[in-house]
Amino acid sequence: MQLFYNPLLTEKHTSFLFDKEESKHIVKVLRKKEDDILFVTNGLGYLFKTQIILASDSKCSVSILSFEKKDEPKFKLHLAVAPTKMNERYEWFLEKVTEIGIQEITPIICENSERKVINVDRFKKIIETAMKQSLHCYLPKLNDPILFRDFLKQQFDGQKFIAHCEEDEKKSLKSALILNENVTILIGPEGDFSQKEILTALDYKFNPVHLGSTRLRTETAGVVACHSVVFTNQYL
Repeated sequence: MQLFYNPLLTEKHTSFLFDKEESKHIVKVLRKKEDDILFVTNGLGYLFKTQIILASDSKCSVSILSFEKKDEPKFKLHLAVAPTKMNERYEWFLEKVTEIGIQEITPIICENSERKVINVDRFKKIIETAMKQSLHCYLPKLNDPILFRDFLKQQFDGQKFIAHCEEDEKKSLKSALILNENVTILIGPEGDFSQKEILTALDYKFNPVHLGSTRLRTETAGVVACHSVVFTNQYL
């Protein structure tokens, strides 16, 4: 099954028209024709079964045959991860956590951050593509970058963790998790969080955890944290 994305689609629609770029992809690249079936999500949990009624590389339109609403996860995972020096590595992180099942991502700018400017629109496109490829019907939310100290001042529902590399006493993330409870996890840049940032996070009641016995790159730590939370909640 191939999945397409249209954020404007609702359960009230009976038909809709793909934009020119998507129409060209469907008709020219995928060679879809009239009467073929397409599955579309709006990123809000709805999966629509549609049928092509007009197959043009500039105007592909479909009628909606049926739809269903997929169950939401019993927990929400929010990863706050510092941008990596190399954009490709953060893009890889976004792709993989979307495939695994993330709900929200915030790029945090820390004292040791080497990259402080990101292309949010490009990152959102990568997330959309990963959502379609992995057949998810919920589009993860990507927030604008925010300073680490400002991020901590927000209100968070559920458990709060900081994964850092200092040799402090820390539980493993897996052992600290409470099933079916919302989770927010902080992951720092290359060079890790500063000591001041760690202490500030602890003051805001973020609990220190580790992600294993080896030191991980920022993007790898994000993927490991995401997989640990999703797998523990869904399969243990």
